[in-house]
Amino acid sequence: MSSSSSKDIMHDEEKQAAVQLLEVKVASSTDAQGDSPLPTPVTAAPKTNNKPKLSATMIIPIWIVLSSSVILYNNHVYNTLMFKYPVFLVTWHLTFAAIGTRILQRTTHLLDAAKDIHMSKDMFLKSILPIGMLFSGSLILSNTAYLYLSVAYIQMLKAFTPVAILLISWTFRIQEPNKKLAIIVLMISTGVALTSQGEMHFNLFGFLTQAAAVAFESSRLVMIQILLHNLKMDPLVSLHYYAPVCAVLCGLFIPFTEGLAPFYALKDVGALVLISNAGVAFLLNVAAVFLVGVGSGLVLTLAGVFKDILLITGSVVLFGSQISPMQVFGESSPF
Repeated sequence: MSSSSSKDIMHDEEKQAAVQLLEVKVASSTDAQGDSPLPTPVTAAPKTNNKPKLSATMIIPIWIVLSSSVILYNNHVYNTLMFKYPVFLVTWHLTFAAIGTRILQRTTHLLDAAKDIHMSKDMFLKSILPIGMLFSGSLILSNTAYLYLSVAYIQMLKAFTPVAILLISWTFRIQEPNKKLAIIVLMISTGVALTSQGEMHFNLFGFLTQAAAVAFESSRLVMIQILLHNLKMDPLVSLHYYAPVCAVLCGLFIPFTEGLAPFYALKDVGALVLISNAGVAFLLNVAAVFLVGVGSGLVLTLAGVFKDILLITGSVVLFGSQISPMQVFGESSPF
C-alpha cells in the first residue's frame, strides 16, 4: 500500500471520528441538557413548510440568550429567592409546557408534524414512557445539582455528556469504537477531571448528583436513537408528547421528596416569577424548533460552546462564582 493511500485512509478515519463526535455533541448541545424540558430532536426536522423561516444570524443568538437565561433564572430561583424545591419547579415547567404545546397546536402550524405521528398504546408503553422516565430523572437530578454546585462548575461537568453518549453506545454495540474517538474521549475526560480538581467549592453530593444527571440524559439520547429513529420529531413535537408524561412522573416524587413545603413557599416567590420562569423555558423550546433547521452541526456545536462560555461568565459576574486557572485550562483543553 502506497504512503499516499495510507494518508488518505488516516484522513478518512479522522474525518469519520470528527463527524461521530460532532453528532453526539449536537445531540447534547441542542438540548437544554436537563435544565429545562427540551427534548433533543429524534431525527432531522419534519417535512413541513408551514413554519416561518428565520435566518441563522437571528435564531442562534436568540437560542443562546434563552438557553443561558433558563439556567441563570433557575439558579436565581433556587439560590437567591431560596425556593429550594427542584422537583416542584421541574413539574411546574413540564405542566406549563404540556399546556403550552396544546395551545400552539390549536393556534399555529408549529406542531403540524404531530399529525403525522400515529401514537399507539404499544409505542407509548415501549418508547415514550421509558424515555420519559429517563428524561424525568435527568431533569430532577440536574436541577437538584444547582443547590450544591455553581452554574460555572455544572457547565464544565456537562462537557462530559458527549463522552457518556459514546461510552453507552460502545457498551451496547450501537456504535463501533475507534482510536481517534478514544483519544477525544480521553481529552474531554482529562479536561473534566482538571475542572473538578480545580473547583474551589467542591461538593461530593452535588458532583454525584450531576454525574447521575449526565448518565440519565446520555441514556435518554441513546434510547431515542434506538426506539424512535424512524420518527420525525422536532423539539416542540417531542415536548408535546413527553411533557404530560414527565409532569405526572415528576409530580409523583413531590410527596416523597419535598412534601407540602413548596406549596407553602409559593407566596414568597410569587406568581409572576413562576410564570415568567416557565415561560422562558417554554420559549427556549420554540426557539429550538427553528434552530435545528438553520445551521450545520459545526455551527450548532460552536453556538453551544459560546453558550457555555457565556454561562460561566454570567455565573462569575452575577452570582460571584469562583473559578480557578486549572478549571479554565481543563475546560479549554478538549478544544
